[in-house]
Amino acid sequence: MNQLKYINAYPEHLKNQIQTLIDQNKLSNYLLSRFPTPHDINNDRALREYVGDIKNQYMKKSGSLSKIQYDNKIHLVNNALGMHSYVSRVQGNKLKSKNELRISTVFKKAPFELLNMICVHELAHLKEKEHNKAFYKLCQYMLSDYHQLEFDARVYLTQLEFFGEIYE
Repeated sequence: MNQLKYINAYPEHLKNQIQTLIDQNKLSNYLLSRFPTPHDINNDRALREYVGDIKNQYMKKSGSLSKIQYDNKIHLVNNALGMHSYVSRVQGNKLKSKNELRISTVFKKAPFELLNMICVHELAHLKEKEHNKAFYKLCQYMLSDYHQLEFDARVYLTQLEFFGEIYE
């Protein structure tokens, strides 16, 4: 069971269910039954437009994003969902800040619902830097089934690690 690093913090009964699917070589079947097709947001421009639409719908008054892109350098164990960075610097008499949102390229071929959840997660960091109660409340405001989709994203990462892509 130690091999299930992406879902290690979840209850035993869930880990057992996923382990059974792995043992029976049916994890991809489970994921494909939930998410039959991948999204088509497969370049940085499309990702910027998509994230901008979510931000405009739910977080108009939050800080702007200076960069939104797929990133092939994100280490999945530490940043499985993507990465949000905030940089402040003083230029003359002004304090300038930049928010950047990066999504692992692993999610270029992921189901739309999982990409959506990752974008919501990273956008929530514009208002809430820590993973606290307010952060998850904001995520659920933007995406009502956020917690289920976060679990599914971790199952998807487990699939990639053990068996590879589910979409051809």
